[in-house]
Amino acid sequence: MNKFLTAAALVAIAAPAFADGDAAKGENEFKKCKACHMIVADDGTEIVKGGRTGPNLYGVVGRVAGSVEDFRYGKGLEDAAAAGFVWTPEAIAEYVVDPKAWLGGQGFEAQSKMTFKLRKGGEDVAAYLASLTGES
Repeated sequence: MNKFLTAAALVAIAAPAFADGDAAKGENEFKKCKACHMIVADDGTEIVKGGRTGPNLYGVVGRVAGSVEDFRYGKGLEDAAAAGFVWTPEAIAEYVVDPKAWLGGQGFEAQSKMTFKLRKGGEDVAAYLASLTGES
């Protein structure tokens, strides 16, 4: 039993601290994302002016993946939408590191239109996106 507790403690310590994402740092880090993504509130308020290659990320935390109307997603996010997968800050932080690998690891088609990989700061970007909609 002691070995199990020790192993569990080591896993917990080694796990990424998604809840510790810093929204202020994420706002700055999001500058890398705005080439493709904008953040526009439901009332039309433009929070971050950005590209239209990717979907609007306002309200992404708590939303079913691949569900922005009139946006054409890759097969992997279409699979996630069909499965009813809902974005969490933790999932977003993992997804942005390597979208195709993350999708495949979740059992979805390993195909994504997102080619950019955010190697560091994903938990901060996720915290920023969550802060815009009151989700955490």
